[in-house]
Amino acid sequence: MDFATLAPVRFGFGLSPRAAGPLTVPEMLAALRSDGAGAQFPGMQTDVALKMRVDFVRLKRAERDDEPGAAAALKAHKAALHDALVDSLQLALARAVDDPAGMRERLFAFWRDHFTIQGKRREDYALAASHAEALRLHLTGSFPAMLRAAVLHPMMQIYLDQTSSFGPGSRAARKKPERGLGLNENLAREVIELHTLGVGGAYTQDDVRQLAELFTGLRVLGEAGTQFSPDLAEPGAEQVLGRSFGGDPARLDDIHAVLDALALHPDTARHLARKLAVHFVGPDPAPDLTAAMAEAYLGANGALMPVYQVLLEHPGARGDDLLKVRQPFEFIATSLRALGLSGAEVMGLSGAILRKQGYWPLRSMGQQWLAPRGPDGWPEAAEDWIAPQTLSARINWALKAPAAIAKELSRPLPDARDFLPQALGPRVTEALSFAVPRAESRAEGIALVLASPEFNRR
Repeated sequence: MDFATLAPVRFGFGLSPRAAGPLTVPEMLAALRSDGAGAQFPGMQTDVALKMRVDFVRLKRAERDDEPGAAAALKAHKAALHDALVDSLQLALARAVDDPAGMRERLFAFWRDHFTIQGKRREDYALAASHAEALRLHLTGSFPAMLRAAVLHPMMQIYLDQTSSFGPGSRAARKKPERGLGLNENLAREVIELHTLGVGGAYTQDDVRQLAELFTGLRVLGEAGTQFSPDLAEPGAEQVLGRSFGGDPARLDDIHAVLDALALHPDTARHLARKLAVHFVGPDPAPDLTAAMAEAYLGANGALMPVYQVLLEHPGARGDDLLKVRQPFEFIATSLRALGLSGAEVMGLSGAILRKQGYWPLRSMGQQWLAPRGPDGWPEAAEDWIAPQTLSARINWALKAPAAIAKELSRPLPDARDFLPQALGPRVTEALSFAVPRAESRAEGIALVLASPEFNRR
């Protein structure tokens, strides 16, 4: 398969009749450097999300105190917080259909999952949406900067319980020993095991504990977000991977330093290279591909563009076999892109249609929006996405959603005979060429294409 045919499938969200798409490596790299979709469709910002969180707590207290109008205001605010989740899905779909090559938004989805968070409580829904937006600034920058932004974001601090972690020897713990203030290792463990070195990395349980002690002092304070409080921090220096960090007084700079050291560790380079290759290429990427990506990462001090360039250019990423199944979000985004929707049209869809044809179907397909099953994110294996129940939900979406969305936009469905090559290009099979023209309706013909293995493989 030539690169022009392979690139939109493997590295993007498939074909779109609205864009020929950059089909060479230099064009795709140039497209990566420009965040036109993010500029056109800006998302939830952290300061706004923090204010919404503070307002929720205030309104909750007012309702408890039976203040006039508080119950109605709280109900409206709860709806606004849930809308923030749906809005973030709408933005992600709009950006995906407008991205010229699709790869920048695929990378956004990859890094959003790599730094998994979840707003477990309603007051955190907007903050969950804002966490992903904090990553966008670094998609084509450096991983050390992205790591800082992801880990120190208020949502990550809340999700991994850093807000309940105290230095056992801190001034706060010594002042009130009856409270039993102690260490929580969740954030430290996930930073090492998931975000940087990987589960097989060269670290010990003592490294995890020492990192957890170094993280003490981090707090989320109202609208100010993540702050550092020396009174809560474990005193003295900590030893992480054989290096000494911190001391007295404890400082936020010490945490920046250890995150940078973890980001530039050779194990991190190998972990990120393999994870990117597994996501984009297949479950068993060629060792020389991942080695070349890791070498590019270390040679560029954690800059990501050289890594992406190797991924696009290396022969190990050019195989014809499509070994991955599109995850539900990818499936919906790729379908809307193939149908020719623009980002503006996606943003014009009502909240009701977004919920009925996007937010809730994702849950039925096994991928609830911004709510992974654990901190390790969504699974990559093809078999995790083709169970009978979730596959049935995907087929049901293919049968109903395109027509419902077309009706909402007052536009006709495309002729299924034209849609087939529009969606698959040269990957049209003899079976689809026979079946699609014989479908009883346009909706059924389009569903045959969208539900086909050829459309769902990448």
